[in-house]
Amino acid sequence: MPYMSDEPMLKVERLTKTYAAAAGPLTVLKGVTLSVDAGATLAVVGPSGSGKTTLLGLCAGLDLPTAGSVTLNGTDLGRRTEDERALLRNDWVGFVFQDFQLIPTLTALENVLVPLELSRSVARRAGDWFAEARSLLERVGLGDRLEHYPVQLSGGEQQRVSLARAFVNRPKILFCDEPTGNLDDETAQAMVELVFGLNRERGTTLVLVTHNLDLAGRCSRIVRLRGGAVVGDEAP
Repeated sequence: MPYMSDEPMLKVERLTKTYAAAAGPLTVLKGVTLSVDAGATLAVVGPSGSGKTTLLGLCAGLDLPTAGSVTLNGTDLGRRTEDERALLRNDWVGFVFQDFQLIPTLTALENVLVPLELSRSVARRAGDWFAEARSLLERVGLGDRLEHYPVQLSGGEQQRVSLARAFVNRPKILFCDEPTGNLDDETAQAMVELVFGLNRERGTTLVLVTHNLDLAGRCSRIVRLRGGAVVGDEAP
C-alpha cells in the first residue's frame, strides 16, 4: 500500500546550489520549489547542464544546498548531520543509478543485501533478509544469477541487480538517475516495466531524472528544468 500522509513525501523550497569555480561562482540551481506527495511518480527532465542530477542529489541529502531547504518524510535534511542523513537515506531511500554502482567483489545476492546490513530499522532475522533479497532477484528475472559477480553480468542484468538492491529495504522514496541511460532500447524497456511494476507493488514514491520523454510520460507529473530553474510543471 502507498505511504499515506497529510504532508508531502518530499518538499523542496527555494533551493539554490552554487559551486566555486575558476571563472567565479557557478549557480547550478536557482530557487527551485516543488513537492511530491507520497506514492506519486515524478519525472525531472531538461537539457544537459540544467541541474537535474544536482537536484536529485540534494533531494536525497547527498549534498546540502547553498540556500533553501529539503524536507524528506517530514524531516528537514539541512538540520541533520552528515551521519544522520546517511542513516535516513538507508532507512527511507532507494537509488538506481545510470552506472549501476555495484560492488565488484560481491555477488548479485550480496550486493542486494548491503542496504539491509546497514539499516537501523530492519528487524528481520538474517534468514529473512536472504529470503527478501532472493525474492527480489527472482522478481527481476535473476533467480539463476544469485552467485554471479558484476563482471559476469550484462549491463541490463547489473541494472536489475541495482533495482533489487534499491527496493530491498522497502524504501519510502526511490530516486532514479537516468536508469536506462546505458541500456539498449529493448533492455531499457524491460527495465522501465520493472521499475514501475515494483513501484506500484510497493507503493513507493518515485522521482526520476531522465532525457527519455517516453519514460517521463509514464510518470503522473513532469517537472522541466532549464538553466537551473523550473520552467514547466505539468501532467503528461
